[in-house]
Amino acid sequence: MEIIIMITIRKYTEQDAKPTWLLFFNTIRNINKQDYNSAQLKAWAPESMDLFIWNKRMSDIEPFIAEIEGKIVGYADLQADGLIDHFFCDQFYQRQGVGKALMMHIFQTSRAKNIKYFFALVSITAKPFFEHFGFKVKKEESVELGEQTLICFQMEKRVDTEVRRMEML
Repeated sequence: MEIIIMITIRKYTEQDAKPTWLLFFNTIRNINKQDYNSAQLKAWAPESMDLFIWNKRMSDIEPFIAEIEGKIVGYADLQADGLIDHFFCDQFYQRQGVGKALMMHIFQTSRAKNIKYFFALVSITAKPFFEHFGFKVKKEESVELGEQTLICFQMEKRVDTEVRRMEML
């Protein structure tokens, strides 16, 4: 028997500041620990965050919020130039279709905005997920956070206009 999970995608609101911060923090601290050491994780996701600053950041990037039964289980954004700046899935909802739903929403949104090129700086942990959706590594990069250096990957995906035309039929 297959269980179908309904994932709702909506726009970010100011009330989402605390739940998205906690999701960001817990995902990094619990999922990314397989690829980064504890000092790196603490630099990336510090113990506390000023929610005013976090809300400003989230409001600026206007992420899409993924919910299951009213609970925020993921979020991601798509900027006008094709940048995916944030892409996070709750630690307890990994491999349940949340990331796929967010990526499909990004692709759908890109069609309406005529975005033909996506790029992101992704963690070691997220690299296989992005590769699954056709992103290619452009280059490995070292990112400095405080006194820590994190290895990340510049990834990109170009959308062939002929493929896009076929998708619209």
